[in-house]
Amino acid sequence: MIRGAFILTAAGLLTRMIGFFYRIFLSHAIGAEGMGVYQLIFPLNMLCYALTAMGIQTAISRFVSAKMALKDSQGANNDFAVGTIFSLILSCAAALAMYRFAPFLSEKILMEPRTLPMLRLMAYSIPMGVIHTCVSGYFFAQKNTGPPAVSQLLEQTARVIATYLSYTVMLSQGLKPTPVIAVIGMVSGELVAMLFSLAAIAWNLQAQNFSLGSIRRPFHTLRGILPLSVPVTANRTLLTLLNSVEAILIPSRLRVFGLKSSEALGVYGTLSGMAMPLVLFPSTITNAVSVMLLPSVSEAQARGNMRTIRWTSEATLKYCLILGIFSTGIFFFYGPRLGMCLFHNGSAGLFIRTLSFICPFLYLDATLSSILQGLGKTGLCFINNALGVSLRICMVVFVVPFQGIQGYLWGLLASELALAALNFGVLRRYCKLRFDAVNWLLKPAAAMGIALGSALFIAVFLRRIAFLPALARLGLEIALCGVLYLAALTCMGIVRPQANS
Repeated sequence: MIRGAFILTAAGLLTRMIGFFYRIFLSHAIGAEGMGVYQLIFPLNMLCYALTAMGIQTAISRFVSAKMALKDSQGANNDFAVGTIFSLILSCAAALAMYRFAPFLSEKILMEPRTLPMLRLMAYSIPMGVIHTCVSGYFFAQKNTGPPAVSQLLEQTARVIATYLSYTVMLSQGLKPTPVIAVIGMVSGELVAMLFSLAAIAWNLQAQNFSLGSIRRPFHTLRGILPLSVPVTANRTLLTLLNSVEAILIPSRLRVFGLKSSEALGVYGTLSGMAMPLVLFPSTITNAVSVMLLPSVSEAQARGNMRTIRWTSEATLKYCLILGIFSTGIFFFYGPRLGMCLFHNGSAGLFIRTLSFICPFLYLDATLSSILQGLGKTGLCFINNALGVSLRICMVVFVVPFQGIQGYLWGLLASELALAALNFGVLRRYCKLRFDAVNWLLKPAAAMGIALGSALFIAVFLRRIAFLPALARLGLEIALCGVLYLAALTCMGIVRPQANS
């Protein structure tokens, strides 16, 4: 699991770095308002994936990992093939609906006519993304993270290249770049990822002498997949619908607060297209761990190994909190400078500082939800996630008109805190987890304070190095803070090779 998580983390960090600079390029190419328009289409994109792929991918990962643990490779491959074909059929129907009803969705739902060509382009990417998602779920179940990692890198690279080429073509024709260039990049990335995934899975199945003709009783197999995938699909669909409502409400409630339409979209674009991706950057590590946790927990449960589940859950809690406390310190103290150096936007820096407080809970939520899904507790995940998003929507409706975007940011913090508490409560009852507040919270917080104090003192001397650009100097300060934080944790005995032996 650790090896697979390491590979995914390495690929994810590289992908996030490419995507991070890609976001900076987009923010300069289409502006904050353009970023706001671009972000409007993502809830609908995620809704299509929630309906067609997310539940099937979870079922594939869980069943394939459990059957591989029992040496039933034929049954595992049957589950993958049947689930993928069913998911592909659903995705084609969703793509057709997206293309057909794009005018209605852009004008009546998103209330932004400029999203019409973007929605129609995005429809082509849905079946491609579903194939990519299901194939990745199959490899994750086998703890083979190489093909998903490579496909992730290829997707991001193709996305950036296609977007830049579209941008160059529009400039050469004397046209102003629009958010459509980003959707062209999205479709291109999904196409490349799908082609690679198909090649990888064909080679893998051929090596096992598996063919579609060897599947017996496919509808019986599908009936076994649906009981797990349907609750996950309902969970993701409801959450995506709630997130869609939230995304649509934020600009409109900001207008009630007193902002003009362009200003509201600009604020939303700065938050969702600049500040939030930066805060989510460290979650590359926790996302990689989450992907590996689901099949590992499912395998341990199939073998009746509760001790492994308990140890894995406690280790996940510990290191997510350590990472979250570090991220909170960095984004709080360096947020304004990051906003100016990276995006040349003071508002982005203030948003980063406020969002810093959600980091420990944000990183915990993904991993705890993955453990619960691995245990088959999809219904409880659904309830907990719905409560968390509903709390955010209430803040958008009732607080944003009086407090502006700051009200939403505090609502986001309350939502993530509540979700982390609910997920931990469920796991504690099921696995009898312990929570070591001293070693997981107090000591890491003290280590972060020591690291920040030392780094800020050394930064006085770094500022005298005139030839260093501001961004390079800032990067050195953050890297130095990270090294000091790790050293302090090691001295306190929190991070050491024998800690969990």
